[in-house]
Amino acid sequence: MKMEKNIMPIIDKIKDPNDVRLLSLPQLRQLSEEIRKYLIETISITGGHLASNLGVVELTLALYYVFEPPKDKFIWDVGHQAYVHKILTGRKEQLNLIRSLGGISGFPSIEESKYDVFNTGHASTSISAGLGLARARDLKNEDYKIISIIGDGALTGGMAFEALNDLGVSKTKMIIVLNDNNMSISPNIGGINNYLSKIRVSKKYAALKFKTQKIINQLPIIGKPLIDVLEKVRNNLKFALVSGKMFEQFGLKYIGPIDGHSLEDLIDFLSHVKNLDEPVLLHVVTQKGKGLPCAEKNPTEYHGVNSANNNGNGHSFSKTLGQTLSLLADENQSIVAITAAMADGTGLEVFKDKHNDRFFDVAICESHAVTMAAGLAISGLKPYVAIYSTFLQRSFDQILHDVCLMKLPVTFCIDRAGVVGADGVTHQGIYDLSYLSLMPDITIISPKDIQEFKMMLKWSLDYNKPLAIRYPKDSVLEFDVHTPIEYGKWEIINSCQSNIYIIATGGRMLKLGIETSKIFKNHKINIINARFIKPLDYVFLDNLADNSYIITMEDNVLHGGLGMSIANYLLKRNKKFKIKHIAMPEKVTIIGEIEEVFKKLGLTPQKLSKEISDFIQ
Repeated sequence: MKMEKNIMPIIDKIKDPNDVRLLSLPQLRQLSEEIRKYLIETISITGGHLASNLGVVELTLALYYVFEPPKDKFIWDVGHQAYVHKILTGRKEQLNLIRSLGGISGFPSIEESKYDVFNTGHASTSISAGLGLARARDLKNEDYKIISIIGDGALTGGMAFEALNDLGVSKTKMIIVLNDNNMSISPNIGGINNYLSKIRVSKKYAALKFKTQKIINQLPIIGKPLIDVLEKVRNNLKFALVSGKMFEQFGLKYIGPIDGHSLEDLIDFLSHVKNLDEPVLLHVVTQKGKGLPCAEKNPTEYHGVNSANNNGNGHSFSKTLGQTLSLLADENQSIVAITAAMADGTGLEVFKDKHNDRFFDVAICESHAVTMAAGLAISGLKPYVAIYSTFLQRSFDQILHDVCLMKLPVTFCIDRAGVVGADGVTHQGIYDLSYLSLMPDITIISPKDIQEFKMMLKWSLDYNKPLAIRYPKDSVLEFDVHTPIEYGKWEIINSCQSNIYIIATGGRMLKLGIETSKIFKNHKINIINARFIKPLDYVFLDNLADNSYIITMEDNVLHGGLGMSIANYLLKRNKKFKIKHIAMPEKVTIIGEIEEVFKKLGLTPQKLSKEISDFIQ
């Protein structure tokens, strides 16, 4: 009886990109199947960006087959689709801990691998970064390829077009791979998407043209002249059938669209553009969620999946926003809602379904979203702009110049404020208090729980100046105390005869403050909900007795945050006080669940009670 040999899967033989280049086309196809299977099995447990990675398996394999990293440089726009890239660069086993404590990042990270040449996490940056690398290469007389991989969603961002404009004029040699799957997180919208839709349907044209050209070129004597004649015919035919002229108007050579799941076509075309001495855009059409029927059918739902042990805890601020704003809009016809390609993530799908004529998804264009909101506000409407904290910082100038300086009643609903956990350093929402607090005439508030968030949204209807409401994704606790919202007034959660005060903003920090105070047996502590961050509760601070001990707690960096604002005010009032700040470090690089990140940062009741005890001695 013959013993069956255990055949090692190809995926287990891939230790670095050189191993990919040794494979045959049938082996590459098998590897693509193995990678998809591994992604589905692994990400279903760890959580992470699933659908986008399933869509780029063949594309990533072809890139590694044709090019030679780390000499050649890949820049992955946004970067959430770089899991396959990580598998092919020796990090397959580490994928079991992706986005987890002690594990690897869900995005490219220069601290993690020599194959990650540029940190990404925000959209529309890869062409600019690639152009910088290409110019540095040329100035240093070096020889390697620069390949920026950008999605059609990221292409809607204005920064991408600024880079295309510069690249087309300079004619710097680099390659742009447009990964076109008709999706951002949600389905793409807008003129760019409509334009790409028209040329997507012609992907067979590019492959046919390329293969025909190869055959004719092999004909003796007449091959090259015939190609020249056909090129003129081809240009007219291309304009009529495909029209990638927009990119050619920028000064780029446009090739495509081609099938992003055909390894043969991808390898042929990438081998061709590799040797072109000009900037080129290769248009590749892929399917988000490829290989997993449920993800193919609903790529938005499978864009990001929770880990097996995290089904989403707490009540969602995001869902509350959509539901509450939709109800308020039933009665108030001036309410409009705006988001930047994040209708589902910000909870506005409910509003969109019910009030579609007053809902605006502007694609990945945060700056445009803010200034458009200013135009709506100055015309008498009541705009609510829902954007994640980490992405809102991209519209700093527009918030200052187009909203605050004109005192326009735009309400910013700042989702994912504070520490975000698994998404890591590029997505932390720990800076918004700092950059918003310096702006004139803006009010900043933060709810402690869902009930208070609803109260704030209702209160905002009659507030006619710039307003920012910051909140995390989920509420960690529903509190018993809910006093009416009064402008510039804090809420007393626990009052006692003591000169020790914990002044905390946001539900997470307020909960942490309460739990910390319960550890003290010999000291009573006043607990204050600083729901107004700007302005502060000046009446409360003026009434503080001299020699009070103040502990400020915030889910934001120290500089420019709540704690420093309180300290500066008390100093101006010549108050005698002692103050301790509990805030986030300037850079939070820890990856993991939020509770794990807090523990690593020393933000636990046990640790803080010891620090506070030392402080008040």
